[in-house]
Amino acid sequence: MTRSWRWRAGALVLMSASLSAGAAAQEADTLYLFNWTEYMPPEVLQDFEREYDVRVVQNFFTSNAEMFTKLRSGGDAQYDVVVPTDYFVPRLVAADLVRPLDHERLPGLEHLLPEFQDPAYDPGNRYSVPYQWGVTGIVYDTRVLDDVPHSWSALFDPTVNPEAPFTLLGGDPQVLFGAACASLGYGFDCTQRDQWVDSARRLMATKKRSNFVGFTDSTATIDQIVRGVSAMGMTYNGDLAWRQAEDPDTYGHLRFFVPEEGSQRGIDTLVIPKRAPHPELAQAFIAYTLRPDVAARISNYTFYATPNKAALDQLDDALKQPPSSLGDEERSRLVFVPLIDTAQLGTLSQLNNEMRSR
Repeated sequence: MTRSWRWRAGALVLMSASLSAGAAAQEADTLYLFNWTEYMPPEVLQDFEREYDVRVVQNFFTSNAEMFTKLRSGGDAQYDVVVPTDYFVPRLVAADLVRPLDHERLPGLEHLLPEFQDPAYDPGNRYSVPYQWGVTGIVYDTRVLDDVPHSWSALFDPTVNPEAPFTLLGGDPQVLFGAACASLGYGFDCTQRDQWVDSARRLMATKKRSNFVGFTDSTATIDQIVRGVSAMGMTYNGDLAWRQAEDPDTYGHLRFFVPEEGSQRGIDTLVIPKRAPHPELAQAFIAYTLRPDVAARISNYTFYATPNKAALDQLDDALKQPPSSLGDEERSRLVFVPLIDTAQLGTLSQLNNEMRSR
């Protein structure tokens, strides 16, 4: 997920001294990584560089839609590893933008928790490997709001929130429409056209309210709250947890919850583009992230959950507390963004464009 305030969303080149090269790096000296901002520890990349005698060049995106457009415009021949969220993996496969993985060259797959070993979005992890997972919810300022119902109505119902300024997540419309669907009682994982139409109407009404600040990404939501521009909005739990750990004085008064109507459990994955310039090195990198100690270092940096069972006992205590860790009741409300076909995606995109333009 994105935390662009620490690194600029652009290219970052990480280089190291040469040591003995691994077999996968014999014909490739550069790994090109396309990632969410601030989603990979620099030290992990540097250690990989040293072990394989390569350098890592990293570029960043701020939404799955941006990533997909880049790959479809030729980026599938530019990058070696990309980090899409679960429900975008089938779209990448359907568009012939990613290649199957060679499981024989991925030692460590056995470390994945059972729930991540055969996901519906990619049966058998044929094209992707789970990397990190997190939750979409609502963050609010306790200095401004002291009695917020743990419901999507806090954002979508003007009688519940008539005055406090708020934002909604932009980016891919499935998450935004999922929240609107949940607020209407259809569930976050709605897929029916009539449900989306009702949600579009609710979103159009919502964005016309005087206290609606605008559509933002996850980190902008948090930043606008601490600056006093907004008091509440949609965000990802790991983005808030990381900031609260880094700067409790600035972010300690913010709170996060999973709405009672349900919300998204998102899994970010690692895939190799169809025309990746260095696919063998890409396999080696994905295998590297599956090492339990590396997986733990990644989560200890991002404050998102790891799907790696063997890494769990190496996590910092902070990751065992809210908002990084959720109780059983909150976890029971989580669903995956549902898989939809090309026709449904076209319908949803059209509704989203019409809603945004009005």
